[in-house]
Amino acid sequence: MTPLKIKNIVFSSLDELKAEDPVSINVKKTSSFTDYMVIATGNSNRHIKAISDKVLSSLKENKVELLGIEGQGDEGWILIDTGDVVLHLMSDKARNFYDLESLWDSDL
Repeated sequence: MTPLKIKNIVFSSLDELKAEDPVSINVKKTSSFTDYMVIATGNSNRHIKAISDKVLSSLKENKVELLGIEGQGDEGWILIDTGDVVLHLMSDKARNFYDLESLWDSDL
């Protein structure tokens, strides 16, 4: 499956569970570890966990292999790595503190 299709699956899940301010960052030219970074905010740890469960379910349904998952949502950040797409689900506080978007140019 192409990286763009994986990114679209992720965005569809984010939209379905009302993730806040999803952003796609194309890092193909500057990164050797992934093609896209996706960042989205959940409004609580429970919301972040629910979003991650939906994304994981959608990826599994589409037979997308995972390289790893970090975090359980309790710390306000879950990372899902498919290789081609890395998703950061973050609390508003964590997203503002780490400010990942400022490190890259977004391709909304």
